[in-house]
Amino acid sequence: MRANYKMQRLFVPDDLASGATFDADPQQSHYLAHVLRLGEGAEVLLFNGRDGEWSARIAGKTKKAVRLEVVDLQRPQPIHPDLFYCFAPLKVGRLDYLVQKAVEMGAGTLVPVITQHTQMKPGIDRLRGNAVEAAEQCGILAIPEVRETVKLEHLIAGWDKERRLIFCDEDASTNNPMAALQGIKERKLALLVGPEGGFSDDERRMLRALPYVTAIPLGPRILRADTAAVAALAVIQAVIGDW
Repeated sequence: MRANYKMQRLFVPDDLASGATFDADPQQSHYLAHVLRLGEGAEVLLFNGRDGEWSARIAGKTKKAVRLEVVDLQRPQPIHPDLFYCFAPLKVGRLDYLVQKAVEMGAGTLVPVITQHTQMKPGIDRLRGNAVEAAEQCGILAIPEVRETVKLEHLIAGWDKERRLIFCDEDASTNNPMAALQGIKERKLALLVGPEGGFSDDERRMLRALPYVTAIPLGPRILRADTAAVAALAVIQAVIGDW
């Protein structure tokens, strides 16, 4: 069932069931009451990443909060996406874009990874906020898990060998990723995208030596890291993903 994009969607932490009532948080309450100017009885859509999507109505308003009453289930909770997206953090504005697009493209787990050329460590709360915002805007019900930042060598040391790790290698000998992707048989997948300076030679050699790693190119053009992330996710989903 497709999302209803005509109604306002809100992510809430509360359990959702018919007849449940609770106050929207202060920011959401201000948005509903003073930006959208919705009155009592107005309907919105709620989701929490666990219980599906529910219609709700504004049951009351005070100076501090908007009271919401859950009405009917609109869409059941889907299976959580199993695609891992592992990425070297970028500057704040571009990182916001990267996370939002990864969520839109079907990533179910986000893992910030520190490489030799990584220049910053991200704020996890900001990453989670961007994931929620993307889900609200795009009708997504499964909120991606955002894991703590990890160094590349520690990520590899604890890797599930049954999950195929696809990494974007700018030094690949071909410009076409299709042949490498079409040869992948595993259904558990992860994508690794490097920083603005790319992977170091040592990192590239380490990754290429691992039996569960597949290196892919992204064509003849030089792409910024955030653009490369979207391009790689798109081609993976189109060739071996859920498209």
